Amino acid sequence: MEMFASRTQRGFTLIEIMLSLALTALLLSLLSGGMYAVMNDWERDTDVLDDRLDETITILQVERALKGAFPHSYRDDTTLGRAIYFQGDDESLSWVSTVSPQRSGGLMAWHLKSQSGEGVFLTLAPAMSDNPDERLSNAEPIVLLENYEATFSYLYEDLDFSKQWRDDWAGEELNALPLAVHILLTPIDNDNTQIFEVVANIAANTHRSIRATTNGSSGAPVTTRNTPFGEL
Repeated sequence: MEMFASRTQRGFTLIEIMLSLALTALLLSLLSGGMYAVMNDWERDTDVLDDRLDETITILQVERALKGAFPHSYRDDTTLGRAIYFQGDDESLSWVSTVSPQRSGGLMAWHLKSQSGEGVFLTLAPAMSDNPDERLSNAEPIVLLENYEATFSYLYEDLDFSKQWRDDWAGEELNALPLAVHILLTPIDNDNTQIFEVVANIAANTHRSIRATTNGSSGAPVTTRNTPFGEL
């Protein structure tokens, strides 16, 4: 009994302590490696989600500004008549909106431009009572969507009440805004596979004191009227 008690009171040997410390270090290294991999995956997924969230918020802001498009009129120095400011083709679009990203009062002139291989750029300027083109040209554009290219098209109503899309819109000739604007945002590189589409209806497409023309610049007859979005 005395021999057994003396052996149990000695505790662990140096070898046993070293073995336990080695096993503990091995387990800690395995756990730290696993946690490092998990944290890397988490940060990578978080960055992707943040980018997607930023892109979504930006696109929603553009859609809101298009829905708030206003048939801004100005005096044309050439014809001495009133013209509607809305210039669009398949790569760029300029319009006046009641929506301002700075939440400032008054109307705001927007200009979207798709630069091949660079991205979509946005220029903003206050809309006074004149043509805002000069102020937009003097303003500094910002990169709105760096990894995307945009294609624009515009909805009009033909004389037979059928709706057609066209790739340009001249507000000074048509004296009206389109019924809707479609924007297709395609990624520039293959790593980004997300494609976005915006279809924004424009309720205030005619000016109350300027009558819209019935013939478009491309030869297609155009009439405009307020159309619910569900009927587009």
